[in-house]
Amino acid sequence: MSYNRAYTPEFITELKPNEIFVFGSNIHGFHGGGAAAVACHKFGAEWGVGEGLTGQCYALPTMEGGVDYIAGKVKNFLACAQSHPELKFLVTKIACGIAGFRIEEIGPLFADALDMENVILPREFVETMK
Repeated sequence: MSYNRAYTPEFITELKPNEIFVFGSNIHGFHGGGAAAVACHKFGAEWGVGEGLTGQCYALPTMEGGVDYIAGKVKNFLACAQSHPELKFLVTKIACGIAGFRIEEIGPLFADALDMENVILPREFVETMK
């Protein structure tokens, strides 16, 4: 494991111009609660955009399926992050709130991000990969 940078803060209240708030969404982009509501009200996530870059955010769908579904969406996210090295992606504990998944289920899905300097992960996700 080579994660050698800061972890995502527990509460993100502001972003620098190159930072992206990565939050769990539903595929319809109804950002009504949790981190999705923060993304919509504070960081410009567009209502109706359920996946991808929106405002100063990245919507990562977590509500429509199981861990395998989320794994595919995480791969999409990582491809986006890889194609935008100029941006710093702050990943929240996606799927571990309203969606109801456990840290141990979701953290390992981000294993490919360990070597991506522009993806900042929650400490709890990284600890599942030790």
